[in-house]
Amino acid sequence: MAQALLRFLSSQSVERDGVEHRFFAGIWGIFGHGNVAGIGEALFERPDLLPYHMARNEQSMVHSAVGYARQKDRLQTFACTSSIGPGATNMVTGAALATVNRIPVLLLPGDVFASRISDPVLQQLEQPSRGDVSVNDAFQAVSRYWDRIARPEQLVPAALAAMRVLTSPADTGAVTLALPQDVQAEAYDYPDEFLAKRVWHVERRPPDPAALARAVAAIRSAKRPLVVAGGGVIYSCASDALRRFVEETGIPVAETQAGKGSLPYDHPASLGAIGATGTSAANRIAKDADLVVGIGTRWTDFTTASKTAFQHPEVRFVNVNVAELDVHKMGAVAVTADARVTLEALAGIGYRVDSAYRDSYSRLAREWNAEVTRVYSLGHSPLPAQSEVIGAVNDFSAPTDVVVCAAGSMPGDLHKLWRTRDRKQYHVEYGYSCMGYEIAGALGAKLADPAREVYALVGDGSYLMLSEAIVTSLQERAKLVVVLVDNRGYASIAGLSRSLGTDGFGTQFRESKPGLRGLDSEPDPAPYLPVDLAANAESMGAYVIRVKSISELRAALAAAKKIDRTVVIHIAVDRYVAVPSYESWWEVPVAATSEAATVRDARRAYEKSKEKQRRDL
Repeated sequence: MAQALLRFLSSQSVERDGVEHRFFAGIWGIFGHGNVAGIGEALFERPDLLPYHMARNEQSMVHSAVGYARQKDRLQTFACTSSIGPGATNMVTGAALATVNRIPVLLLPGDVFASRISDPVLQQLEQPSRGDVSVNDAFQAVSRYWDRIARPEQLVPAALAAMRVLTSPADTGAVTLALPQDVQAEAYDYPDEFLAKRVWHVERRPPDPAALARAVAAIRSAKRPLVVAGGGVIYSCASDALRRFVEETGIPVAETQAGKGSLPYDHPASLGAIGATGTSAANRIAKDADLVVGIGTRWTDFTTASKTAFQHPEVRFVNVNVAELDVHKMGAVAVTADARVTLEALAGIGYRVDSAYRDSYSRLAREWNAEVTRVYSLGHSPLPAQSEVIGAVNDFSAPTDVVVCAAGSMPGDLHKLWRTRDRKQYHVEYGYSCMGYEIAGALGAKLADPAREVYALVGDGSYLMLSEAIVTSLQERAKLVVVLVDNRGYASIAGLSRSLGTDGFGTQFRESKPGLRGLDSEPDPAPYLPVDLAANAESMGAYVIRVKSISELRAALAAAKKIDRTVVIHIAVDRYVAVPSYESWWEVPVAATSEAATVRDARRAYEKSKEKQRRDL
């Protein structure tokens, strides 16, 4: 069965726009008793079918597969195999990340014996009420498709169903096929047709003419329209079509995290990021927009600023999306279609915003560009600000370089500040905002496009959670530049804590001492922990450069270009110097009652912000 699965996977291709290629670039894996004699033997026997890549953490290898698939516009990915037990459940977080972000990845965890003769076996979860449960059932909630192959012939329909989901622009995400270890090793006479080459055609669904007409009517009647570009613009390669549309109509564009790079930052219609981590330009235009055209966005709370971004009393929405789950959100005029095809269909609609509106958003865009320059060059001392680190990397990087990030305060700052010049330059995982994605995801992005320099911006908290991909990058000869920003704790949540009145509680990497709670306001805090993250990176084989200033960082970035293996640049920053919120809000409930005056104050501010929320029905 495992041999047949490997042959099947190696025979799967996808085609879009007349370009055809293999769907699986290879398989990541860590072997244990649950897969070594099945998938492991199949790979050992036929290494020519799928390249095998050794991982060091199962969650990390799924992140690398996701990073690769995202960089490939979801048209190619990896399979990931693990043993049963902790190897399998380590992949659950990666599965959730893939499904939340709508990125295809195939997970092949080993499972307990289907025969049940040896029960209970090592790492088997026993449920008193059911005999058919294993830890792999945990994948059901975070997979787009899930199946357990209890008989070898079940592989045929399950594998075909898996490919249908993996190659679907609307339904893709993590797919899990749980493989009992005895069934992996069983023989079955699989049909030649099952093992033959199969091409999955990825469609570009055109808009329904009536739906398109409703969208055109809404646009033509708008006075202050705004486009919100999401990840669907990137994945459908619709950037050129978007540019032509906005140049014809004069409608400005704001971008979600996944959609950042849909337009170059210096395009006249580009307002940059929107929402809770948005720019002042985008958020001010959004506030008064009477029509919002969402293209390929799923309208998360960060994009809508927890439903406070759009304040026009009669604001309407048009949604263009391949997924029905998303297209009907916000009470929108729904256009269930491919982003590029729809934008091309909107050409020549005979509409253009007036010059006063263009002048207003152009002025805001210029003001925002000046603000970015300001926060890039604060000259803060003795420790630099995180915004200055971002500015140094942004200024040094080439348009085709890639920046990767995922968690902490960095994604929000990047969303606001990064000046994107290429549609594949910005790679921030913020659907799941998973600590630890940064280096592993960067590895996947590098493998997807080795010619690009890839910069992983990672905080010390995320680094401590998952940094072993440094070793894997060395084994894969995939050079990364990791900028390790050290603020000695969880600075993002510390800032949020302060805004909620809880004084940064539980967010600093300090020694534990009786009577101290690790608050930001403590006059005599405990010493910081004597952790040397740069030494840790060096011990894993990375070339390490320690810097203390932005000028040294710039020199280190130049030096890193000449080094042929993964480089880690370590820099400490001031955790208290934050980028402003620029007239946005994100809902995090504050305790309704508290003995702390600071919490009561925060609750009053929270209730005032809640007054701006609206249901878009």
